[in-house]
Amino acid sequence: MIKYFTFGISISFISWIVGMIFNNILMKTEYYEKISNLNFIKNRKLNKTIGINQFKWIVKNTFFKFFNQKIKLENKNTDLIEIRKEMTIAEISHLIGFVFVTIIAIYMSVTKNYLYGPSIMIVNIIMNLYPSLLQQENKRRLDILIKRQAKTVANSK
Repeated sequence: MIKYFTFGISISFISWIVGMIFNNILMKTEYYEKISNLNFIKNRKLNKTIGINQFKWIVKNTFFKFFNQKIKLENKNTDLIEIRKEMTIAEISHLIGFVFVTIIAIYMSVTKNYLYGPSIMIVNIIMNLYPSLLQQENKRRLDILIKRQAKTVANSK
């Protein structure tokens, strides 16, 4: 059973690279704009129920905080539009990675052992789906700041 989780961790790390590669390809298509505003869970209470806040704490307080340094609000002069773009890249890359690992999990369940897939999917949810859901929540919060900033700029003119 441990080897299933170990394989899940390994393939999830690999899926991050696969996600980035396919995301770069997808960015050049007309469909990217459509999928850049995905919103799977709109309800903040449901996000809290499934543990997104705890996941956010883990990302902020462990080595994961060093992974994507482009997604940081440093000060009030930070370009919010650029940060949102980077969040979208991370979100879609993780979703692509999630689909990639899901396909592998199904294959491994069918060809190797039926416990292989669920073990891999537990790791996949934590390492790909939750980061994507966190980015969606962060983008919703950031959109509020962007609108507020736009109103401030418009009122100052």
